[in-house]
Amino acid sequence: MTLSVLQVIPALDAGGAERTAVDVARAVVAAGGKAWIATTGGRLAGEAEKAGAEIVEGPFDTKNPLAIWRNAATLTKLVRREKIAIVHARSRAPAWSAYLAARRTGAKYVATYHGIYNAKGAAKRWYNSIMARGAAVIANSAYTANHVKAQHKIDLKILHVIPRGIDVAGFTPENVSSGRVEAIRKQWGLKPGRPVIVMPGRLTRWKGQLVFVEALALLPDRNFEAVMVGDAQARDAYVDELRATVGRLELTQHVRIPGHCSDMPAAFLAADVIVAPSIEPEAFGRVAVEAQAMGRPVVASRLGAQTETILDGVTGFLFPPGDAKALAQGIARALALPAAERETMAKTARERVTRIYSVDAMCAATLAVYRQVMSGRREKA
Repeated sequence: MTLSVLQVIPALDAGGAERTAVDVARAVVAAGGKAWIATTGGRLAGEAEKAGAEIVEGPFDTKNPLAIWRNAATLTKLVRREKIAIVHARSRAPAWSAYLAARRTGAKYVATYHGIYNAKGAAKRWYNSIMARGAAVIANSAYTANHVKAQHKIDLKILHVIPRGIDVAGFTPENVSSGRVEAIRKQWGLKPGRPVIVMPGRLTRWKGQLVFVEALALLPDRNFEAVMVGDAQARDAYVDELRATVGRLELTQHVRIPGHCSDMPAAFLAADVIVAPSIEPEAFGRVAVEAQAMGRPVVASRLGAQTETILDGVTGFLFPPGDAKALAQGIARALALPAAERETMAKTARERVTRIYSVDAMCAATLAVYRQVMSGRREKA
């Protein structure tokens, strides 16, 4: 049975859901199927097209009810014309359009929970429920799956836990040249001979950048370089607040905020320690997994799926979320690791990531769910 899959996502910029959409489209095409991605576009659109996916551009990031209805009509025409078998939603607003298109055409509707969608009232719970109405519902971690079960009355036979996968080959230290690492160091203006502490992630409050800055101020030795790398996504006021906090804590000479980075494997290798201090639960937390794959000790908040992806004291270090003092202690501990212990941690972490969190494993599991849905079977994959 030939796979034909339309994924629907607001945009194809940086992010776990966006990267997953591209990876899965590539796997569908590699398996002899056809792949489409409906989106407003973004920096990953070109990569998706190179992977063999067809990009269908439109206002799929809108929450306007009328626009959602129009998007549903657009998708319905596409599904009918191309005889698409599966419509896979990766975000709530476009999920309503995807769901309507599937209902109108007889295509199978699948949804992936990439985030933790909380609901304070019945209306919001109903809005979120679109992500639990599919023939299959995919959760990107056990933590997310437990959230889905708590929020929705869902048949557990259709709920599948498929952890986010990373490109293990791309995130292999031996596959990253010294020239790429040096280019990152030059781009960031890093001074030689100083430990480098890197916090990757979108510049948004819940990712914990302010906690990170406070922790840096508590380190006993300020002989370090710290980098908060990530896209601000127009959050200029928050970036201004970050810079002001850095200045108030007299860290201006030690902290850099360079924006988006297009070579994260090299960025990880340029670091001595990676920090992931989210103050709200990560549904998956790609940074922690990529850091471990690159053999870098990661210090992360004990929250959400990071408690699954990191074995505390074995493949990384966990600290109480929001606790700047504990984070500072974790960073100091990671920086002080003897070479032998650092090597053992890196080896153990990489072996675990390769076994559990590879993009190949994720795509194989996702395609298995697609085939199961197309066949009409109800057993869990």
